[in-house]
Amino acid sequence: MTKHEIRRHGRAPVLHQPHRAGAATVFPPRIRLHEGGLCRHCTDSGFAGQPFFAYDAPGCGESWCSNLESISIPFLVDTALATLADQGIERFHLVGHSMGGLTSLMLAHQEPGRVASFIDIEGNIAQEDCFLSRQIFLHPHEDPELFLQDFIARNWAAPYYSSPLYATSVRYKVRAAAVRGIFESMVNLSDNADLMEKFLALPFPRMFMYGEQNRSLTYLPHLAANGVQLAEITRSGHFPMYSNAPEMWNRIAAFQRQTARAMEPWPAAQTNHKYRRRPTMMCSPILPENPYASTPGQPKTAPGDEWP
Repeated sequence: MTKHEIRRHGRAPVLHQPHRAGAATVFPPRIRLHEGGLCRHCTDSGFAGQPFFAYDAPGCGESWCSNLESISIPFLVDTALATLADQGIERFHLVGHSMGGLTSLMLAHQEPGRVASFIDIEGNIAQEDCFLSRQIFLHPHEDPELFLQDFIARNWAAPYYSSPLYATSVRYKVRAAAVRGIFESMVNLSDNADLMEKFLALPFPRMFMYGEQNRSLTYLPHLAANGVQLAEITRSGHFPMYSNAPEMWNRIAAFQRQTARAMEPWPAAQTNHKYRRRPTMMCSPILPENPYASTPGQPKTAPGDEWP
């Protein structure tokens, strides 16, 4: 574990970057951005020996920020870009959950050429995703500590997988003063920033992961119809890393193996490019039984685009 000071407009959050190994690798590292109230430690040993990079966002975990009230999604995007620059990471696979999913989406929209693939775990792409963040408006409180106290109580009583577990630890993983700016910014972007259009326009393989308790999300068929792979995690709600971590990480690893195969060098006789994505990456589901995924099958290929 290492500590770094990343300066942004005079504010200096201390970020921690464990889980980075094998920097001299053919394939890009995995970058993981976490949810508010979680932290970088929600990772998996199954990626041992592979490049993996995670850190605590400003105001969360062991990172700090001199002006907690200034933290927002744009602030977190700028922090991610500064951190990637500090580590010399140019191209990467991106994984983000909830707040981290929205941060990842805005980062990918801003820097699409640097992203090899994107797994969005219950990140905001529509207004209906604000069931946590919109509480800053539905249950307002001037005192950030009292708002967080009531927020914890509501999650403790929620009938969803792992909500009580999340509630027991959120106070120790996020500073109360950081919550308002983050939540207000999440709601504003979800309501006004055409997130669905941004997500569907991304020019690389994408997966949307969700818990089985959220299979009623109205936009899931629309995602599948537009080439996004869907991954439903059983016995899970909004927090699959708590409820069913083995299945979540297995699905992430399987998707990224597919992406890695699509980036393998093609024979020189078939392409002048060093790397070329295979067309199935945008359409074939990981598990055929996924009811929302597109129908498996060979894609149509133009002459010269056959598989090697």
